[in-house]
Amino acid sequence: MNTAEFISNLQAHSDKPLGFILPDGGMIPAHFHITEVGHVTKRFIDCGGTRRVQETCLLQTWVHDDVDHRLHAGKLASIFDRAGDVLPCHELPVEVEYEDFVVAQFPVESAEEVDGVLCFRLGLKHTDCLARGICLPGECGPAPAKESSAAPCCKPGTKCC
Repeated sequence: MNTAEFISNLQAHSDKPLGFILPDGGMIPAHFHITEVGHVTKRFIDCGGTRRVQETCLLQTWVHDDVDHRLHAGKLASIFDRAGDVLPCHELPVEVEYEDFVVAQFPVESAEEVDGVLCFRLGLKHTDCLARGICLPGECGPAPAKESSAAPCCKPGTKCC
């Protein structure tokens, strides 16, 4: 879900308390705080040498001993209003950061109302090789340089490039 869709859900259910459903079906405790609305830019080079940029809107949650705290959708929508130029656009994917023994980030996949609570369903992030043709045997990859003494990874007559 991108930022525009997320904010639209907040505004449409402004009087509802918020909930986050974890990928295993559990919930972030209802007394969570949103401590940050941030724009995260990750610049990196993948294992195949391609430079890449990933950007997200990251909502950091924090669970403390204030068990009476409840955040409503309208309050979070007003925080987004104040974010101003922190978020360069509203097309960024939204992720939620939550700590339960380790800090993890979860992409927001969908929204639904459950028992009077606006719940955002969180998904899982996975690692992946972004240069599969170079890194995985049997998949297409560049031919070795002429100066290289390395043997090609594919045998003649195979479907490998």
